[in-house]
This record gives sequence, structure tokens and C-alpha cells, in this order.
Amino acid sequence: MDPPAYILSLQNNIRARPISWEGAMRAKTITEHDLKRIKAIDKVRKEQRRQTIEADLDDYSSLLLGGSDSPSIFEAAAKRTDIIQYMLVLTGDLIDDIPRFVDNLVSKEDPYAPFLPLLNQSSNIEDPIPLLTSSVLSSLLSHGIAAQPKQNKAIDEALPRLYTYISKLCKSTDTGFQDIGVQEYSALLRAKRSRELFWKQRKDTVNPLVGILRSATGGKDSDSTLRSQGSIRSVIDAGLGGGVGLQLLYHVLLVIWQLSFESTLVGPGLDEEHDIIPLYIGLLRISPKEKTTRLLLSTLHNILSGNPSLMPAGMTARLPEVLKNLSGRHLNDTDLLDDLKSLTERVEEYTKTQTTFDEYAAEVQSGHLRWSPPHRNETFWRDNAARIVEEDKGALARKLAEILSKEWAQDRSVLAVGCNDVAWLVRTVPDKRAHLEKFGLKARVMQLMQSPDEGVRWESLRAVGEWLRYSFEG
Repeated sequence: MDPPAYILSLQNNIRARPISWEGAMRAKTITEHDLKRIKAIDKVRKEQRRQTIEADLDDYSSLLLGGSDSPSIFEAAAKRTDIIQYMLVLTGDLIDDIPRFVDNLVSKEDPYAPFLPLLNQSSNIEDPIPLLTSSVLSSLLSHGIAAQPKQNKAIDEALPRLYTYISKLCKSTDTGFQDIGVQEYSALLRAKRSRELFWKQRKDTVNPLVGILRSATGGKDSDSTLRSQGSIRSVIDAGLGGGVGLQLLYHVLLVIWQLSFESTLVGPGLDEEHDIIPLYIGLLRISPKEKTTRLLLSTLHNILSGNPSLMPAGMTARLPEVLKNLSGRHLNDTDLLDDLKSLTERVEEYTKTQTTFDEYAAEVQSGHLRWSPPHRNETFWRDNAARIVEEDKGALARKLAEILSKEWAQDRSVLAVGCNDVAWLVRTVPDKRAHLEKFGLKARVMQLMQSPDEGVRWESLRAVGEWLRYSFEG
């Protein structure tokens, strides 16, 4: 992943600034030994720098981290912002270019301590020192986590402080700073422990990211997005909502995907606090690129695999229809196709176990409808519509009419589900229209076309439309 353009520009600007190292030594900001070490690696070719540092790894680690008899360069030069900025950029270069030096750094007892105070240097997110520090710490901690996957006190203390700082970037209204923060999160979330700590701070870490995703939908929920015919192309042409660019969207999705590998830990919370399943299905509908579609599918697969109890939320948001739509596209990404196949199989398996007549009858008799699997399953209606209208003198259809006769002001989705069922009955057993009209279903769905709820209006219109198909028949 390429570094954010803003950080690259800032680093290049700082590299070009001259520093009077001799003057800093005369002012006793740095020691003569510091001067020699810095001059040996400053403004030299990468290969020469690498050889110099690898010749004395511990000595150069002590320059950055401090030693038993000397402070870190960041502590010694605390009052010289130009030196702090320059050394932060140089440290980032060393981490990127010299793997053996990074290994040496993270082998120390607490290699993060000299950097952590710099995160609090300013409350202004544009201040270069905290910004550069977070970049260095993200890279250093990423290597440390990989080198020490088991619980480590220094990492456990540093990560929450870094997460807190990065969350300020992600809460910014500037998408450039948001993208910097999100990329730094991604560098850190490559191990179970770092993901657990990230989730523990989810109010600061996860919530702003979900906010960005909601902005990308343009404020539409998944259901309204799904109802708009031919909306995929128009949404892509118009761009994502909320000023969210494709790059930022991809990076946010990448972070949530990494988090989803702890699906049993995070799944229930993501559902309860963010309605993540409907949100992701809505995003799937407008996903502009295969790379974003791949992350959306893989994340849904991870969460639903670890939390089968969340599958009803997927059915409510019409996941089967979205997957069917995706299957009809020309897709090339093999990982995407694998996840699409696996998720489709999971949905089909769930649907088979949930679409029985007895379960539908029990739901209707309970007097409260929800978007459970039978309501949108064509096979269920083909097999059972006649039975629903005929059995026990149409007891279930009469009960459906009773449910629809209520206002359901606190849960209008019940009316939407009921209108959906009427549409399926008329469509599947059109010869029973007279019975349904006798029960009062036709008059009621026509009334509901004036409902203040968009979902109810849509489903009632669909039901009336099914009736109108036969309006010219005798």
C-alpha cells in the first residue's frame, strides 16, 4: 500500500531542510557522539547508510531509543522541533529500508516509549510532529506485532495510545487525514491481539469508520437502494456519497475486513450497534470496483460464518437478490468469485432450513410479521400459496388480512411484509383473487399505497400491480 500523498509531501519537504548539526552540538542539544552517528547516515546513499547502521545496530538503536547512559535523540532535542521532525522522517526511512535494524529496534524492552509522548505534542491534527510520529509508530508497531505475536506489555500499552491518536485523524472532516488514519490502522491490524485491542476501543476506532461507509451510501439504506431500478450504473456515474472517494472507501473496507477475522468477537456488536449486514448489502449494490466488491463479500462471509444468527438480517436486506445480481455480472477476480460462491451456498442452505410451511404459519398466527426467509422465496410461494388460501377456509389468509388491518405505527415493516405476501399470493394463484378480495386484502393494499413509509408504499404498489395484470380478464 502506497503511503498517503500528504505524508510523502511532508516528508520530502522536511528532508530538504538544512539542519545545523554542529550548531546543535555547540548548544549541547546533542552530543558529539550523536553528531558523528547522524552525519554518517545523513544525506548519503541508501546502500552506504545501510552498511553503516548494520555495522553497529545497537549503537544506532540507542540513538533513537536512548541507552543506559544517554537519552533518546527525541528527548535530548525536545525543544528543537526542526530536529524532531527531521529525525522522525529519518527514522521512518530506516524502518522502511533496513530490515535488520527494525528487528534490532523491536527486540528492545520498550522501543515505543520515546515516540509516545510526541503524539500529544499538539491537538492540531495538521501539526507535523504527531502526524509523523503516528506514521513511524504504525510501522514500528506493525513489525513488533509480527515479531512478537504473543501478548507483549510494551505493545499492549502503546497500541491503545496510538489508536486514540489515529481516531482523531479518522474523525476529521478532511478525507486526506481520514485516509492517513485508515491506512495506519490497516498496518496495525495484522494480528489477533491488535484487532482485539482495536475492538475494545471501538467507540473511537470503529464508529468513525462506519460513519464514512454510511456517507458513501449517500444516506440511503440498503432496502431503498435495492428498490431503485437500474441504480447501480447511476450511482457509480454520480460518484459515492458524502465526498467519499474510491481510495478512502477501499481502505476503510480493508480495515473492517481485517477486523472481521475476529468475527465471533465483533459480529454481534457490529450488528447491534451498526446494522452492519444491511449496510454492507447496500454497499454491495453500489460497489464501483471489483476490489471493493471483493472486500464487501469477504467481510460478509466472515461475519455470517462466525455468527449464523445474523443471517435473518441478510435475508431482510435481500442478500439473495444481491448475490444473484452479482452472479450475473462479468467478474474476473478469483477470490471474489470464491467468496460469492461460498456466500451463495451459505444463503441457500439457510433458506432451505427456514422456508417451511409450518414456520410461515406460526409466524402469521403470532400476529407479527418480519422479513424471515419464506417471504421472499419463490419456491416457497409456488409450493404453498394455494394451501395458504384454501386450507381451513383460508384461515391464514384471513389472519394476514387481520394483521394488515392494523396501523402498526411503531413497526411499519409488518405492513410491508404483509403487502409482499399478498403480491406473491396474487402472482402465484391468480385464480384465487376473488377469495383474497373477499377477505379485504385488495382494498387494504390499495389504501397502503398512501402510506408515509417508503417500504410499505413500494410493497403495496407491487401487490396492486399483480392485481392489475389481470384487470382486463373476465
